[in-house]
Amino acid sequence: MEVLRLIEEIEEILDNASAIPFSNKVMVDAEELFEILREIRIKLPDEIKQASWIKEERQRILAEAQKDADTILNEAELKLKELIDENEITKKAKELAEEIITKAQNNAKEIRLGALEYADNILLETQQNLKNIIEMLNENRQELRGTK
Repeated sequence: MEVLRLIEEIEEILDNASAIPFSNKVMVDAEELFEILREIRIKLPDEIKQASWIKEERQRILAEAQKDADTILNEAELKLKELIDENEITKKAKELAEEIITKAQNNAKEIRLGALEYADNILLETQQNLKNIIEMLNENRQELRGTK
């Protein structure tokens, strides 16, 4: 992520800055830091857009999984009705239909759970990254203002 690279650049500038004797303060080129912060402000909306895209993609995957599950259930119901019409294999048809429905429900459930878990993990990671960025920005701003 571009924003993290820029934050690492700020950290590097601070690490390499000249120390002021008898204090834990350092001298930095304020314009250089402001330029990096401007870049972060430009790039941050892209990161947020990516998180929104992930959320939309999660919804799309869930809708697709539900559609697939509904299709499988409908096909199973049609197959069940066809088999019921044939008296000789009615019992076998009911068992097979129930098995198909159970498998379809299990598959749909697994797909939904997997999609939810995947999307949640991506959103959590993005949330943590944004939280870390905001915390670093706040700390850097406090340092630049001399309030820390």
